[in-house]
Amino acid sequence: MPSQPNSNQKPPESPDNFTAIWWILFSVVTSSAMTIGVRDISSQLGSNIIVFLRASVSTALIIVAIILFAKLRKQLKFSKPWLHLIRGALIAFSTQLGFYSISNLPLLTVTVLFFLAPIWATLLAILFHGEKVGPRRIAAIAIGFIGAVVILRPGFGVLHPAMLTAMASSMLFALALTMSRGLARADGAFSTYFSSVVITVLVTLPFALPVFEIPASPRAWIAGAVIVVAGAARGYADIEAYRLGEAGILAPITYLRLVFIAGAAYFMYSEIPDMPTIIGAAIIISATLYIAQRETKLRRERLKSK
Repeated sequence: MPSQPNSNQKPPESPDNFTAIWWILFSVVTSSAMTIGVRDISSQLGSNIIVFLRASVSTALIIVAIILFAKLRKQLKFSKPWLHLIRGALIAFSTQLGFYSISNLPLLTVTVLFFLAPIWATLLAILFHGEKVGPRRIAAIAIGFIGAVVILRPGFGVLHPAMLTAMASSMLFALALTMSRGLARADGAFSTYFSSVVITVLVTLPFALPVFEIPASPRAWIAGAVIVVAGAARGYADIEAYRLGEAGILAPITYLRLVFIAGAAYFMYSEIPDMPTIIGAAIIISATLYIAQRETKLRRERLKSK
């Protein structure tokens, strides 16, 4: 597991975008590997089992590490248990819905729909936190959802339920993401990640038990190992990146996932994106990039005014 800064140190007020960029690049690579691993193993195991096994193994490995290393034990801190519980449940259901979508949709399509998360985050901030948003960001939100409609193509084909679960997954992930910065600054990235995997085990256990089975082939075991390692690394990297950096700087880098996923989808599964998916992706990316840049500008203005 990557090294974790001492959670007792006061986090920097000003962003450290240079370090955050390295974390988000690491997240891009590991999240792409996890997505490919989920698709590969989904031919043998249901998504319920995949989520449960990933969270269970990750939890077990972290507990062993905590027992062996006193430094990690000292980093454990849960000053806001209810927020850890809520965020963990959001991550659990987001992962459950997301893995189901990955198992049933073309890889590029599901990845693009996951990129609705920043749009959801902005919309949720308006609805639940009363954040004042100008007409330009409102327009960007609307344009982003138009991109989703282009991909979904309602009325022009079969609307797969996995398309809706992908959108729901991105919405829940957006909610969790808005909580990540505050929790990571209060309790550290290690505690924030640890609570999320433990809660994911508890939430997904009832869904996995009725259909539980162990993967049979060596390829499935390899894919499972990739999911566990890459998933843990991605979860930690996301927390660190958004704790340290600005969304407007990080957002463009996250779209490198589309390059990795598109290449893997083509060479491993002969998947070629159709034109509506490409058009919808361009629309969603444009909207999210604008929102991220606008958020960064407003944040800098708030810091200057202090």
